[in-house]
Amino acid sequence: MSGLSSSTSGFLERLASTYPTAINSQATKLTLVALAASFTTAALILGVQGSQRKRRVKQLKDDLKKSIPPPSGFNDAFNVFDENNFTGAIPLAGQQQKKQRGHSAQQLINNEDFAFDDDLIREQLQKSIAFLGEEGVEKLRNSFVIIVGAGGVGSWAATMLIRSGVGKVRLIDFDQVSLSSLNRHATAVQADVGTPKVLSMKKAFRSLAPWVEVDARVELFQENVAEELLSGNPDYVVDAIDNINTKLALLKFCYDHKIPVMSSMGAGAKADPNRIQICDISETFEDPLARAVRQKIKAMGVESGIDVVYSTEKPHHIKLLPLDETRAQEAEEYSALPDFRARILPVLGTLPAMFGMAMATFISCKLAGHPIDPLPIKMRQSLYLRLHRELTVRENRLEKTVGTISLDRRDVGYLLEEIFRGKSVLSKSSDKIGMCRWKRGEPLSSQNVVVMTKGEITKHEKLPIDADLVDVYGQDIVDSVEEMFKLEAEISRFR
Repeated sequence: MSGLSSSTSGFLERLASTYPTAINSQATKLTLVALAASFTTAALILGVQGSQRKRRVKQLKDDLKKSIPPPSGFNDAFNVFDENNFTGAIPLAGQQQKKQRGHSAQQLINNEDFAFDDDLIREQLQKSIAFLGEEGVEKLRNSFVIIVGAGGVGSWAATMLIRSGVGKVRLIDFDQVSLSSLNRHATAVQADVGTPKVLSMKKAFRSLAPWVEVDARVELFQENVAEELLSGNPDYVVDAIDNINTKLALLKFCYDHKIPVMSSMGAGAKADPNRIQICDISETFEDPLARAVRQKIKAMGVESGIDVVYSTEKPHHIKLLPLDETRAQEAEEYSALPDFRARILPVLGTLPAMFGMAMATFISCKLAGHPIDPLPIKMRQSLYLRLHRELTVRENRLEKTVGTISLDRRDVGYLLEEIFRGKSVLSKSSDKIGMCRWKRGEPLSSQNVVVMTKGEITKHEKLPIDADLVDVYGQDIVDSVEEMFKLEAEISRFR
């Protein structure tokens, strides 16, 4: 074994001294030599791979440092961070780096001269590439999206479009960042309060994805400037406006000029993410803003062809935030602009974010050539039709008549989803359900109809007309049903 390495020989010598009798045979020695050599080889390979990995990581960090200069708030001489002079890291090319250090954030935002290595861009977008493919992400990087409205919904839509790979965006909004908007805005921080939303977003995006072209317009979208603000052949427009007349003007312009547009309906005063839906404007229901937009834009000659994100949730327990007595007397002065709302609905910050992310997902997939075909509540339309048909048969049999009933298909869908949550009031089962009167001696109405399983309905219909439901089902069940009817009475005010 003279050809063995010193480490292998040492290993065998230690083993022989420990187990002198076990290592006497030649076969055992050869086996141990092979094992020791394998361990040694594996250790060498792992060591080389680890060294190569460290070199690659160091090279990537060096490339990143070259591409992105230190924030201007750092004192180069002492390597000390000066928080009063911090403007964020914005990559600039060549000698521009030194010239721009120490300049204001606004100067850095306005500077469009930067360089960024394409390999680093691909590294940042690698998850999108894995999902959408090389060609899909290339389409995104060559796409141009306009976001009108930079509040809770619009800021999140813009942020996620950029994170997904969209190469050019235009941000349009006249409003400024306020403290109260920080609960839902995607990029704004306290230091941005009082500055235009679109400029605060542009600053954030320059740090997030400096290769993206960001055109920030501090302007109010209006019909008379629509052609200018929507110029440049955009691939998509995001409507995140909360004023209905301005929203209608934007949607009509996009429809007439064949510009793909997606519109956000009301996210305020809502909290249930399960109710968020994407569909054509003509298919929306149970959303007051969507209903108003649908009716008004239909009168303008647009019946369909506009995708929207909306929620079927009813904000039955939420009220407008009141103005105090002083503000109420001068309400117009507390509106951002004339004809804009002076009072606002309470907003749970997560819902506008979900609306914006839903829009960004839908649009980015469509632009990348992987369009989503939303199949939300409409998948249950056949269920609503069946429930309505069966309820009609039961009512005609009970009343000994033939004809329509007081509840239509949409009423059935609303009651099933919103009031009864798709479950039997008795067993809480959602399997083989139907609808029937609760109090059989009273007329059918939205507050005298319940969901039960078909077996439960059969037993319920055999009860006497004047049966005491407390005796039949117990006080807890009856109280629970009455609470549901109270909820329906409250919600029906918004329908």
